[in-house]
Amino acid sequence: MAGLLSNLRNTIIASFLISILVIGGYMHHNHGADQIFWQGVFRFLHVLCGIMWIGLLYYFNFVQIRMMPAIPAELKPGVSKYIAPEALFWFRWAALLTLVMGIILAWNRGYLVSAYTLGALEGFSVPQHIFIGLGMWMATIMCFNVWVFIWPNQKIALGLVEGDADAKAKAGRIAMLVSRTNTLLSIPMLVTMTMNQTLFG
Repeated sequence: MAGLLSNLRNTIIASFLISILVIGGYMHHNHGADQIFWQGVFRFLHVLCGIMWIGLLYYFNFVQIRMMPAIPAELKPGVSKYIAPEALFWFRWAALLTLVMGIILAWNRGYLVSAYTLGALEGFSVPQHIFIGLGMWMATIMCFNVWVFIWPNQKIALGLVEGDADAKAKAGRIAMLVSRTNTLLSIPMLVTMTMNQTLFG
């Protein structure tokens, strides 16, 4: 068991294999892979990717950004050259996959257009679509921020692409402010996702 758990890749493979067995159990109980079953699968993938994305967003904001000024100068390259690039890899792809899985789920449930128009097509008479649409727009803006502002500026700030000291400082500030914007949006976005599912199903 220690051999399995000491290797992250093997741990994750084992976790997915167990998950596939559980999903198979749900499919058997459901008497097949109908639309409701696939909604369950897409919701699972949406939540899994979302945990990775928001977890890393909170790591950056609650831990790394706050603690970097306190780290001795000789130790900072350990974060900027090794930890941050790896974390940003998982961060940006988790953001994209969370959004994609959420869009697939909304499409599968039949409210993608109604939600993205904030219920306008229904005369704003379906609160479920207004609230989930609000959350979907916040998540879309957050994902856009990751790929258009945070990642390009972090590449400069971390020295992954060329930039002088002033460019690095400016890029680091932009990345931090946009990351804080995403942190600001993350809590109301999560309110819409959790409350909508609870109250409207």
